[in-house]
Amino acid sequence: MDCLLTAGGLRNDTLRDALRDMLGRPFGAANVVYIPTASLAEPGDHGWFLADLNRVHGLGWREFDVLELNGLPPQRVLDRLLHADVVYVGGGNHYHLARSITGNGLADGILKALESRVYVGLSAGSMIFSRHLDERSADVIGDTADLHVLGATTLEPPFGLFDWYLKPHLYSPDFPERDDAWADRIVERADFPLYFIDDDTAVRVRGGEVDVVSEGRWRFHP
Repeated sequence: MDCLLTAGGLRNDTLRDALRDMLGRPFGAANVVYIPTASLAEPGDHGWFLADLNRVHGLGWREFDVLELNGLPPQRVLDRLLHADVVYVGGGNHYHLARSITGNGLADGILKALESRVYVGLSAGSMIFSRHLDERSADVIGDTADLHVLGATTLEPPFGLFDWYLKPHLYSPDFPERDDAWADRIVERADFPLYFIDDDTAVRVRGGEVDVVSEGRWRFHP
C-alpha cells in the first residue's frame, strides 16, 4: 500500500511531486475520489474544507469524485473507490471517520482497494491507520473530548497497520497550542512511537518503507 499522510493536504510542490511520483502518471490521466466524511462531524465554519477541496480539484484530474462513507450500500462505496486511482481522505474528526469505516463494514474492502491505489490523507484522514487509534491513545494525546462528542467511550482501530501514531498540525497557527511543549507532554505519556508533523509535511509509506517528505518541520519519537 502506498500512502502519503499529510497534516495540511497537498499544500506545496514537494508534496504534490511526491504524489505524482507515487501515482506514476500525470494527474490529468488519473481519477481521484475525495472523501469528506471526517469533516461532517466538525461544527462551525468549513472554509478550510472548501479550500482543500478546491486545492485538490485544481490539480486537474481526469475525473474528480466526492464520496461520503455513510448512507450508501457498502458495495456502492467500494465500487466508487475501485473506480479511482487516488483515494483522498480529508480532515475533521478522525474518530468519526474511524467509526464510519468500522460501522459500515468497510475496513477489509478499503484495504483491498488500497493494494493497487494511492492513498492521500489530510489530518484526520492520515490518522486512521495506527493500531493505537483507540480510547487509550485518546487519553494520552488529549483527544478524549473528540471521541465523547460522538457519544462514544470506546473505539476500534479500523485498520491497525502501523505501530506508530501520527499527530498533525505541529506549529500550526490554526492550532497555536501545538508547540514543542505540547509534543513533549504527549511523548512523556505515550508508550508508542509518534510522528508530529506540520502542515507542509507528510509521512510517506511505500511498500512497507516509511520516510518523511517535507518543506516544513516535524518530529519523530520512537
